[in-house]
Amino acid sequence: MDTTSSLFGILYTFSASLLYPVIIILLGMVVHSLILIGEFLSEYARRHRDVKNLQDCCQDIKEHMDKAAFGKAAVSLRNIKQNFMVTGFAKAAAEHLEKSTVASIEWLSQEYEIMMAKRLEQTRIVATIAPMLGLMGTLIPLGPALIGLSQGNIEQLANNLMIAFATTVVGLFAGTIAYVLTQVRKRWYWQDMADIDYILDTLEMQE
Repeated sequence: MDTTSSLFGILYTFSASLLYPVIIILLGMVVHSLILIGEFLSEYARRHRDVKNLQDCCQDIKEHMDKAAFGKAAVSLRNIKQNFMVTGFAKAAAEHLEKSTVASIEWLSQEYEIMMAKRLEQTRIVATIAPMLGLMGTLIPLGPALIGLSQGNIEQLANNLMIAFATTVVGLFAGTIAYVLTQVRKRWYWQDMADIDYILDTLEMQE
């Protein structure tokens, strides 16, 4: 019986000690999610997709690649004006093309795909972890709240329930923001990868 009581005591002490770290991390995630909103708006302002420009430039690239005119094809790549990811890929691909290293452009596209996945990880992690921490922040104070209830200490009960509800709201707030940003960015990057694949296919078909 003493062993069981000791184990329960250790579990209670351990869980109670997690409350303040959980609250601090949750507040940090809220601040981080607000920063992510700023980054999202900045990225949105820089996004520009011109389908005609992409098609015209890729047609020029195809004609130059037919003639093995890598230098002229690289100039056409640099004329691509799209979202910053696609434009960045086109400029980097132009440098590889000028060196006649067409095969390495496929590797370059994979690097950009990894870069997009890395940007999505920031919001995806917050969207997953924040609600979990909010749940932890809800459950941990319930122990002291129940103790206060059993002892007739209404103030202790009210304070712990207030913490429990607040951490739930904060966790859901940060998680919701991160989830929305993740879904919108995912759609953006799918479109960017489709454009990059279009450029890549134009080059690969002419190897």
